[in-house]
Amino acid sequence: MLRLLLVGEQRMFVEALSQYLCTEPDLWVADSADRADAELVERISRARPEVMVIDLAVLGDRVHEALRRLDESCPPVRIVVLASTASPELAVEAARAGTAAWLPKERGVTELVGIIRDVARGNAWYPPEVLGTVLRALRQDIRLADTRNDDPLAALSQREREVLAAMAEGKRGWQIAAELFISVQTVRKHTRGILTKLNVHSQLEAVMLARSAGSLPEPSGATVRALPRKTV
Repeated sequence: MLRLLLVGEQRMFVEALSQYLCTEPDLWVADSADRADAELVERISRARPEVMVIDLAVLGDRVHEALRRLDESCPPVRIVVLASTASPELAVEAARAGTAAWLPKERGVTELVGIIRDVARGNAWYPPEVLGTVLRALRQDIRLADTRNDDPLAALSQREREVLAAMAEGKRGWQIAAELFISVQTVRKHTRGILTKLNVHSQLEAVMLARSAGSLPEPSGATVRALPRKTV
């Protein structure tokens, strides 16, 4: 019998899903939670599930970091993410973190049951609409790893290098956005990309890694242009 652990955003959803899965003769929900609380790793240790089904909504903005920590803390557990969005970028973050399956919620619980069984056998599953993007990203990661040599920043794009250089100067997100003429949301996206590609957990770690390797880029030098004065 497969031991499961469910983590969802809403208690009613978790309970309904738990009741349905328990009707399957080979599935047993050992534990469930309605949020990714600080004791989640301990709950996994107690429940000893083979598969964990987790709602993407409870992971917040740091999808890759949260899933990677779970994968590293509980390596025997296979993770299935239930996603309410078809975002290929988030699916790539999940795959990089070691997630076994990415299932859009609209696929239905019947398909979820089949995927749980498949994942427990050691297989992986991503929907066709994001699979191509995921595979291309993972192949690119392999190529970058082969050509990285001694430069830990080789995986970063030019814009990500500029954001990292500004972070090293202690600039905040809004300051970086103004300097590079991009939005604060774009700065956050580049920051997540930096942390993911450098395999670190914080901006401080990213800066320290770049400095220790002597490869911290110079800032772009862009400055906020002053508005012309009005003439009377």
